Amino acid sequence: MIIELEKDNLSELVASNESVVVQYSASWCGNCRIMKPKFKKEASLNQNVTFVMVDAEKFPESRKMANVDNLPTFAAFSNGTLKNQVQTNKYDVLKTLVHEVAHN
Repeated sequence: MIIELEKDNLSELVASNESVVVQYSASWCGNCRIMKPKFKKEASLNQNVTFVMVDAEKFPESRKMANVDNLPTFAAFSNGTLKNQVQTNKYDVLKTLVHEVAHN
């Protein structure tokens, strides 16, 4: 399942779900658009993980949760805590990040 954040409430989602993977992106970011279908593929393969899309420009509090300073950034949260974050446009790196929280 993928949730598109509509308000700056990522902290609530992270607190209420055991495993969360976030894609931070922006409408102008080409690499973000390239990674979105790969992010969706990982969501379909990992039903036990909550996947969240965050517009990093609209939601500053959510952005701060992973110290985002470049896009796209992917962040993995487990039991309310940031486990890892990567700035990448490589599918293998995203898969490794998802694996860190999907198979605890």
